[in-house]
Amino acid sequence: MSNFKSPVYNVIAVPIDKVTANDYNPNSVAPPEMALLETSIWEDGYTQPVVTVYDKERDMYIVVDGFHRYLTLKTSKRIFEREKGMLPCVVLDKEVSDRRASTIRHNRARGSHNIELMSNIVSELVEMGKGDAWICKHIGMSPDELLRMKQITGLAALFQNRDFSESWDIDSDEKV
Repeated sequence: MSNFKSPVYNVIAVPIDKVTANDYNPNSVAPPEMALLETSIWEDGYTQPVVTVYDKERDMYIVVDGFHRYLTLKTSKRIFEREKGMLPCVVLDKEVSDRRASTIRHNRARGSHNIELMSNIVSELVEMGKGDAWICKHIGMSPDELLRMKQITGLAALFQNRDFSESWDIDSDEKV
């Protein structure tokens, strides 16, 4: 890790038409906060780059974190014009499951996010073959929280390959 360089030291300006949202972000912002974000970007400029990954096949930058900053550039004419349609981005080199984990870490470090969408991401990570320990470690969940997310989805597949304690018959000391 001695050669590691944080992505923030390599902010690049990317044309907005080369940036796209991811399809899994569980974060949402209410309209008053979106208006405040637009005001903040107008008054202060972009003070944080949008975190992306580059998809070579599509020749697109996919948002990992900063969707609402990205959306503001797309929807605010005055900001779009001032920024000349360019979005400040940093680029991570991550696989799909690691991108999801990065998105969750960014969201959770900041505040709240949508539980239903979060449980969908947990479901997708399990389906990608990520184990409970990996999920807990990489998206900052406790085992109990992970269990609740799995219960929300109601998918039996999320519990496969799990050891469960053997039950006992109430009327006897024999295992059922």
